[in-house]
Amino acid sequence: MKISVHEVTTEIKARAVLVSLVTAQIKKSEALVAYSLHELINLAETAGVEVLDTMMQNKDTADSKWFIGKGKVEELKQLLEELDANTAIFDQELSGAQVRNLEAALDVKIIDRTQLILDIFAQRARTREGIIQVELAQLSYLLPRLSGQGKNLSRLGGGIGTRGPGESKLETDRRHIRNRISELKAQLSEVTRHRQLHRGRRKKAGVFQVALVGYTNAGKSTLLKQLTDADVYIENQLFATLDPTSRALELPSGKEIVLTDTVGFIQNLPHSLVAAFRATLEEVCEADLILHVVNTSSEMRTEQMRVVDEVLHELGADGKEQLTLFNKIDLCPTAESELLTVAGDSIRMSAYLEEDLDKLVHKIQDILLGHKLVLTIPVERGDLSALVHRTCEVIRTEVLDEKIVYEVRINDDDYAKVSSKLRDYVSQT
Repeated sequence: MKISVHEVTTEIKARAVLVSLVTAQIKKSEALVAYSLHELINLAETAGVEVLDTMMQNKDTADSKWFIGKGKVEELKQLLEELDANTAIFDQELSGAQVRNLEAALDVKIIDRTQLILDIFAQRARTREGIIQVELAQLSYLLPRLSGQGKNLSRLGGGIGTRGPGESKLETDRRHIRNRISELKAQLSEVTRHRQLHRGRRKKAGVFQVALVGYTNAGKSTLLKQLTDADVYIENQLFATLDPTSRALELPSGKEIVLTDTVGFIQNLPHSLVAAFRATLEEVCEADLILHVVNTSSEMRTEQMRVVDEVLHELGADGKEQLTLFNKIDLCPTAESELLTVAGDSIRMSAYLEEDLDKLVHKIQDILLGHKLVLTIPVERGDLSALVHRTCEVIRTEVLDEKIVYEVRINDDDYAKVSSKLRDYVSQT
């Protein structure tokens, strides 16, 4: 029951014309309009589609029947015939009725931006969890777009023992999809439960969790590979990696943290995808620190940063401590890079420069482990010694007479939780 461009590309090579509707609402930013269409081209090529041409229409609002104007439909039909195209891809999301009307009028496959992204995710998913999440998103997209017509209106049942109108093929499909969605959600709930158990164990062990987030193709996977030698797929394309990867990273102090690479974000990221990938993206919500990786060389970096902030807000993770990494700084003009500003901490860097990676891990350490303290604790207070080891990074231990001297590093949040028990034993800051 999946809708997929990939099905087209495996049988007949998809040859497409890309269509974008510029409404009064989005016309305010010409740069954004051009970038969105350019991004659609990249998405199509990533999905294995041969892009033949593009078409844009300026219209105050979308047509409820055709999405674009009726005259533009005729113009598009001529262009498709001239180019011998078999697919039309729209830059915005279409309703089920609009898709059916356009398919009937143009006699080609009609695909919208959401469907295209879903197809790429279907191609990229490798783990069982990723495959489940993609299928859930595809079925959630398909369900409200089902409509019976022609042969689909034929009745099933009837006859002896099944008198009455029977059940339409449409209702059978809907019931099947709803059942499958319920099954997938149950499987994802189990995945979520396992993730929560693992996160709980890490929390108990005092292991910090750091999540890499950012617009697709910002360099998150490259950064993970450079920092941890992770065996991850890296390619200069949209959504090169889909399944999240977690690796241990040793800080200069010797403390280990868990660094997780998450799925890249994109403007107009389908809500069904955000919902389906919530189990994975919960890693972001549970992280002690979020590394927001920005492609500094992109002319649309400000817009891309806004998109990431919106998705983080949707996930409820916008209040988390963030460190913005202005990545690919080597590809950005010096004068332009000097103007980069953001609220909160930030680093200008290249994932391929050793000194920048070293600067980054030291910054992560400073944020997570905080300032140094020297604690002098009586030997008989084993409960306090256990608390120190549980909440602090112990740098040095020395036994003097009946006391143990700990030199530790602790972040502000953890110190706030235990300060009432430890403050009387702080001998030096």
